[in-house]
Amino acid sequence: QVQLVESGGGLVQAGGSLRLSCAASGNIFRINVMGWYRQAAGKQRELVAHSVSDSKNNIMSTDAVKGRFTISRDDAKNMVFLQMNSLKAEDTAVYYCHAIVVGAAMDVKNYWGQGTQVTVSS
Repeated sequence: QVQLVESGGGLVQAGGSLRLSCAASGNIFRINVMGWYRQAAGKQRELVAHSVSDSKNNIMSTDAVKGRFTISRDDAKNMVFLQMNSLKAEDTAVYYCHAIVVGAAMDVKNYWGQGTQVTVSS
């Protein structure tokens, strides 16, 4: 099994910044994809950004956060980060870490963190 643990959420004013962190641990041979989703109250979970574990750790982010949020990786520590700047009230949501992990037996599975609340006041 694999565990994903998020941290860094909180309450900030519009225009402020937060940095989210996620650490993966457990049965990890390789992490193919690592990233962030969010779910606002009454809405479906949506992809925020992810990083594919190729030679360049190719990244993708949703249009709603382009230019404001930046995803980064520390592969040696199995960690992913989300730097969130110029936060808006509509960014308020529970943010979930997500990873696609290859285990020692070469099985591939999806894992989710518990989530961390981000609240942006206007």
